[in-house]
Amino acid sequence: MSLNQHPHTRSWAAKSLACVAASLAGLVLALAAPHPALAQAASDAATGASAAAPAVTPPAAEPAPAAAAVSQEAVANPYGLQALWSQGDFVARGTLIIMVIMSMGSWYIIFTKVFEQSAMMRSAKSSADSFWKATSVKAGVNELKDGSAFRFIAEQGIRASEHHEGTMVESIDKHTWISMSVDRAVASVQSRLQDGLAFLATVGSTAPFVGLFGTVWGIYNALVKIGISGQASIDKVAGPVGEALIMTAFGLAVAVPAVMGYNWLIRRNKAVMDQTKAFAGDLHNVLLAGKR
Repeated sequence: MSLNQHPHTRSWAAKSLACVAASLAGLVLALAAPHPALAQAASDAATGASAAAPAVTPPAAEPAPAAAAVSQEAVANPYGLQALWSQGDFVARGTLIIMVIMSMGSWYIIFTKVFEQSAMMRSAKSSADSFWKATSVKAGVNELKDGSAFRFIAEQGIRASEHHEGTMVESIDKHTWISMSVDRAVASVQSRLQDGLAFLATVGSTAPFVGLFGTVWGIYNALVKIGISGQASIDKVAGPVGEALIMTAFGLAVAVPAVMGYNWLIRRNKAVMDQTKAFAGDLHNVLLAGKR
């Protein structure tokens, strides 16, 4: 028997399906809606947690740092003269000491020679003003300053003219003897003026090579440090190379003033000696004339 033949049976099945669908829908809604007890418990737990937790105060904003004052810090030069002395070996220090001595000696000679030449120039002017206006050579000598080159020449000429007769040099004529004595006095003055010039010439010609020696030694140390470190980094090379360059510059700084001072003093010596020889020639003629 089929369902089409029993309409009541079909109606009862449809009602049963509708009831089942309604029950399922209600169950779904019940599960989806929050349970009042659970919601109240969750709310109480949240309130307790917030009450138990201490209130966290946000950190106060730090004040903005004041603008730093612009200042310059003196940074020590790791490759200067101080580093050269403290880090250099005995060869570098010895080379530096030699060049310092050469420089000090050059400047000492330059200043002393300038002072000595100036004194002789003043003596030449004094002799022109007072010596030749005296009544005799002896009176003129007293007018000259003690220790001056012109007084020394005059005294030697007077001594030669006074002690010619009655001595073993009597066979030499008076003219020759006085001329020889005055010439020797002039040569002694010239030799005195040239003292120290040889040192200036030596310093001027050797100081660059002494500095070059320091340069070669510094480069040698740089190569040794590169070989030990195994790498040609700037920190391994900069120190010795800087030391080498300082040595070269120092050698030139020593040589240039010595050469310039030598040439200048030679030129001034020539001017002084021209005045000295002129005075000696005039004195020789006066002594030959017999006016003592």
